[in-house]
Amino acid sequence: MYESRKQPPLPRVHYFRRLGRHALAAGALVLFSLLIGMAGYGYFENMPWRDGFLNSAMLLGGMGPVDPLRTNGGKLFAGFYALYAGLIFLIAAGLFLAPAFHRLIHKFHWDETKPRGS
Repeated sequence: MYESRKQPPLPRVHYFRRLGRHALAAGALVLFSLLIGMAGYGYFENMPWRDGFLNSAMLLGGMGPVDPLRTNGGKLFAGFYALYAGLIFLIAAGLFLAPAFHRLIHKFHWDETKPRGS
């Protein structure tokens, strides 16, 4: 998927296209995670979808839940979802930033003077 150190860095147009694909993948992962959280809060805590969205978004953003939880199932779900949300935040950030880090490192290690065959 990425060019090797023997290949020149991608032109900017291709790089931004790659960055866009990574951003879409990270966004899809966050959206999927939001839907899981909304469904869980709706099922276990009987919250309206707006409150479930707020609590899920706050957990995915690293802030913490807003509404107090009343059921044991809701508390267990919120605990496991909080652990999941922390991992998803890191994975989505890594997925989004991977092309930029690769391009930066690639520019440092790519030798323009080296012939292509060696």
